[in-house]
Amino acid sequence: MVDSVDKVKTNRTDLATPSKTEPTILAAIDIGTNSIHMVVVQIDPILAAFTIIAKEKDTVRLGDRDAKTGNLTPEAMQRAIAALQRCKDLAISKNAAHIVAVATSATREAPNGLEFLQRVESEVGIFVNLISGQEEARRIYLGVLSGMDFQNQPHVIIDIGGGSTELILADSQEPRFLSSTKVGAVRLTREFITTDPISEAEFAYLQAYVRGMLERATDELRFYIKPGEQLRMVGTSGTIETLAIIHALEKQGEVPNPLNGYQISRKDIREMIKRFAAMNCEQRSAIAGMSEKRAEIILAGAIVLQEAMSLLNLETIVICERSLREGVIVDWMLTHGLIDSRMRYQSEIRERSVIKIAHKYQVNLEHCERVANFALSLFDRLQGYLHFWGSEERELLWAAAILHNCGLYISHSAHHKHSYYLIRNAELLGFTEIELELIANIARYHRKSKPRKKHEPYSKLPDNYRKAIKQLSAILRIAVALDRRQIGAIEKFECKYDSEYKTLHLHLFTSNPDDDCALELWNLDYEKGVFEEEYGVRLVATLAVSRAAVS
Repeated sequence: MVDSVDKVKTNRTDLATPSKTEPTILAAIDIGTNSIHMVVVQIDPILAAFTIIAKEKDTVRLGDRDAKTGNLTPEAMQRAIAALQRCKDLAISKNAAHIVAVATSATREAPNGLEFLQRVESEVGIFVNLISGQEEARRIYLGVLSGMDFQNQPHVIIDIGGGSTELILADSQEPRFLSSTKVGAVRLTREFITTDPISEAEFAYLQAYVRGMLERATDELRFYIKPGEQLRMVGTSGTIETLAIIHALEKQGEVPNPLNGYQISRKDIREMIKRFAAMNCEQRSAIAGMSEKRAEIILAGAIVLQEAMSLLNLETIVICERSLREGVIVDWMLTHGLIDSRMRYQSEIRERSVIKIAHKYQVNLEHCERVANFALSLFDRLQGYLHFWGSEERELLWAAAILHNCGLYISHSAHHKHSYYLIRNAELLGFTEIELELIANIARYHRKSKPRKKHEPYSKLPDNYRKAIKQLSAILRIAVALDRRQIGAIEKFECKYDSEYKTLHLHLFTSNPDDDCALELWNLDYEKGVFEEEYGVRLVATLAVSRAAVS
């Protein structure tokens, strides 16, 4: 029987060349100060994208080091080794071909850190890369880049771990500034908090200490900001995600799924800190969205976030669910030639994500691309006449057109409604939560009933978003009708708007001169009522034979 260690490549360099055409399953492990996290992904080398297929997390508190020597304690090391064995077993069960592991702050600083990593290799069979604070920050940047569209704007990324906080200034092309400061939620709690609830004196000292520790990094970061640039702050990892979850539950009554794109103000963070400081640990753990383990360290972590935002004069932070683990995956893909460049990877993040979901739900991509082309062509020709939406809405229309039929994966009956839920809960990277809602609703209303106020969650959206859904879904209805048989019977169309008679003329060109396109014309006539009502026009379609078809 082959030993399980041999089934997964976990050597020091992991340079076995993956296939450029066949999917590869990779497991990435982050051995942090507070927790050990693993994510298992399937990499699609053709799309240069990955899909998360499993996650594992264990709070092992590796950072609870010996107070006198600074060593990792035997108990903490044993907890970590047991967690890593569980991670490896899960990775093998998911047929992972490679395991890539990194260790950060706690292991980096402990005198016996290398001894611990040697034990991991001998007892578990996983080689762990010990990475520096700068390298940790670089990979966090790659992880965030894989899940968020920077839109050519500079972003400050903050990752508050158990032992350190990484601050990064980056844009779509490169990280301009990388830093790692020894202020983490576990470290600060262990070293500065002895009272429960925290005393006023300890609170004041902790706040001043954090501010002093972060001042150098924030001052250096400012040096790389170009004149006139407006910064946006992105937050990752456990402390910040927990704050977002608590905030969402209290403000909205539910946690957004995904959490990507959720925003919190500095004012709200300050109010949360006041509440946490007045509570003991047991009271904090009773807050909805707060785990018992997180309740022990949340106050210190929240103070780090508040002070970083204050020093950088930033009023809001947006959440990104991807971080170091995903960065390890992206770095592995770059190293193995599965991504040509970070710049191409970032610029295509939305498109690749939409196409990946289309493949997942087995949509007829050839048909959907024709529908998307018709929809965008109609959008462009009506812009400035019948609507005044811009490039952002155009991209949402494209995404909805590509995915409008994904609900067929579940059932043909009411598949437009299934499309809504699949899109809404899909991992469409690079889009904010509200953009996901818009895409899902546009796709949902490509057929059957038009949007109505009695429909949830459409009814809960602000007026401007409802207007966008109504107008863009009306365009999508026309585009779908033009490829009713899904065979490309209509090659193209010309469009002219007569403002005097409020009439939109569509001149349709067929691909086959012998095809009367009766079904397309019938469906267009059936669906055009919603379009006419929404835009206040009369739509008249005429059929011609394509010149290319005749020749």
